[in-house]
Amino acid sequence: MLAPERRTRSDVIAALGIALAVIVAVTVVWLRSDARGTTSVTADTALPPLTTSAVLPDILREVWAFPSADSTAPIAVGNAAVTADGSDVVGRDPATGDEVWRYSRNYPLCGAIGSWDRVVAVYQDDRGCSQVTSLVADTGARKDQRNSDADPSVTLSADGTYVVSLGDTRMELWRSDLVRTLEYGRVDAPVNPNKQPHAGCELLSAASSSSRVSVLQKCEGDASNRLTIMNPAPKDAQEPQEYGTVVLPDSEGARVVAVSGEKTAVYLPGGNGTVSRLSIFDGAGTALVDYPVSGVDPERATLRADKNSITWWTGTQTINLRSNDLTPTWIVEGTAGPGTLVSGQLLVPVVNGIAVINPTDGAVIRMIGVDRGAITSPIVIASAGDTILEQRDGTLVALR
Repeated sequence: MLAPERRTRSDVIAALGIALAVIVAVTVVWLRSDARGTTSVTADTALPPLTTSAVLPDILREVWAFPSADSTAPIAVGNAAVTADGSDVVGRDPATGDEVWRYSRNYPLCGAIGSWDRVVAVYQDDRGCSQVTSLVADTGARKDQRNSDADPSVTLSADGTYVVSLGDTRMELWRSDLVRTLEYGRVDAPVNPNKQPHAGCELLSAASSSSRVSVLQKCEGDASNRLTIMNPAPKDAQEPQEYGTVVLPDSEGARVVAVSGEKTAVYLPGGNGTVSRLSIFDGAGTALVDYPVSGVDPERATLRADKNSITWWTGTQTINLRSNDLTPTWIVEGTAGPGTLVSGQLLVPVVNGIAVINPTDGAVIRMIGVDRGAITSPIVIASAGDTILEQRDGTLVALR
């Protein structure tokens, strides 16, 4: 019979040392982890379905308002209204503004946008605007996450199929599970070198559809800005597939306005005897037709695309763009932002209210009074059931 093994004092000390080392290692990992700096409070139950009245009242009054400086348009997805400010993304009951879920990080927000009945929140760490999370709109539950190189600031846009994250030197497209379908521009550690066309360019503006992504860029050696039209989901995400690229004449201050199907609309400012115009390009980058436009402030101009309408606010007027080919069909002067479709009617903000417009011909049907006080920023409208949401001056405002 073997004698029981006896532990010496040195054995006990060694075991305690190992245990202490494990505790210290776990603590260090926890202190440095993203989980420690994340607060996720989900809804106990999903928000109920929204109902929309066929007729809006003659006067709309503010019922709640919360800061939302990190969104550029109202985030109304699922049955929630969502604010994004500082480091906090908050899902709210559209009718009351009551908080129903919250997601916060120990990083500042670069921006947030609604797509796929989710909220896509982008946070800035030491790699740029690289920390991305999608949240279920009705509950705030985390769905998908990704992390990759990015610029220190980005502009987010969505077309229903992809979300575009555009920085000065780098662009990415993500599908609904946040898998990257395209990276374009700067690549810090390319797996396959020399795969990026037009390396070293400054990216100016971009827009996408399910079949095209168009980017305007300033490249060394080009006489003016370059428009490049690509596949938003090439076979290899690291190897962009160009359909066409063209240097645009006299295009300082130009912007990609919209992409629909294979068509791209680009604003080209006047110069050298030419007038300002909206130029339509086909899917291979060939210019098709120009439409003269005036009163465009490219720094303030804002686009709003719903399922059946695309409206472009130039800074002084709202122009309707036909969904299938981006042809301008009508203009309403003296507006304060783009429009949004509610119960078959287009709501367009004006100085002292909201114009209800026939989306077919641009005729003003009636006016709804809204007392906003002095507002200098563009006003972007969305609807969440019977609640009308307005993004203005870094604040999300609910009207009923």
